[in-house]
Amino acid sequence: MKKKRISILGSTGSIGTQTLEVIRLHPDLFEVEILTANGNADLLIAQALEFRPNAVVIVDEEKHKEVAEALTPHFIKVYAGENALTEVAAWDTADMVVSALVGFAGLRPALAALNAGKAVALANKETLVAAGSLITKAAMEKKAPVIPVDSEHSAIFQCLVGEQNEIAKLYLTASGGPFLHTAAEDFAKITKAQALKHPNWTMGAKVTIDSATMMNKGLEVIEAYWLFGVSVEKIEVVVHPQSIVHSMVQFVDGAVKAQLGLPDMKLPIQYALSFPQRLPLPDAGLNFSNPLQLDFFSPDIEKFRCLALAYEALRRGGNIPCVMNAANEIAVAAFLDDKLAFAAIPGVVENAMNAVPFIANPSYEDLVVTHTEAQQAASKNI
Repeated sequence: MKKKRISILGSTGSIGTQTLEVIRLHPDLFEVEILTANGNADLLIAQALEFRPNAVVIVDEEKHKEVAEALTPHFIKVYAGENALTEVAAWDTADMVVSALVGFAGLRPALAALNAGKAVALANKETLVAAGSLITKAAMEKKAPVIPVDSEHSAIFQCLVGEQNEIAKLYLTASGGPFLHTAAEDFAKITKAQALKHPNWTMGAKVTIDSATMMNKGLEVIEAYWLFGVSVEKIEVVVHPQSIVHSMVQFVDGAVKAQLGLPDMKLPIQYALSFPQRLPLPDAGLNFSNPLQLDFFSPDIEKFRCLALAYEALRRGGNIPCVMNAANEIAVAAFLDDKLAFAAIPGVVENAMNAVPFIANPSYEDLVVTHTEAQQAASKNI
């Protein structure tokens, strides 16, 4: 396997730091080209001093001097700002771009990477949710692969390798989050500390709250629609509390393929980096000599209204998924800032979906306007 140069957009977040763990395991196969961070200058500096990238970007321009003073003596280029983030994503010195940014901010750099013909390992759900048509168009026109990093979409991707048969159903598995067995009438009492305590996965705050509301799974439904080219009717969410089966594919003859593994994001990250090869990953295997219980059942979409809203947004199409995503970002931020109750998140999202004007075939510029309008509608509602 030829050594790959990897750019990591969002290197200080959960996915970014785990991507660096994978690279640390295989220094003969991967090296770092670019690292970027929003505002965590200290960790970005530490990462850059260890992995010696060609360049780093700190989006918070006020921290440029601090980062530059630490890294330029080591011959590492330092840039700042959102425009720099987009520019480095398209650099031809990288073989692959890992998009581990959070939120709508990941869209423009991902489009830049694809338009430059770069393979993109996509961990940023919002990119496909908000602009699935633009992303898939760029990928096809430039013959630039989009390899999913989400554990569920990686599982489906792995199940489809070598298959040329018709898909009957995609099953996205969901842990159900921390409130799987919480009564709907108790949602009004849910605290931030409770919502941030996921039973199986260690993730960033925004993704963890999305998992608690099951919006995370709704975003994944929309992602699956764009990644795998199946109709919404063929995408089904099943609750699987153990998080061992990461997702499944059923074919027209009734056969089902599933990908199983421990709940560890390093496996799908490594698979995206090394595809089509598999590399050793220490302590990653299941032990089938121990008893293993696997449960599956349908989600309660009345209790978890965000999941129902995501299906609605996908069916309505156009810019509505972008509206839903933007409103959810604002609602989650408000909840984390103690300005909105957990139970009020779906209402804020639904109101925005009904308030922002519909655009059937939005351009990038349309989506930027839509994103802003949805954020404003959500903020006003809060």
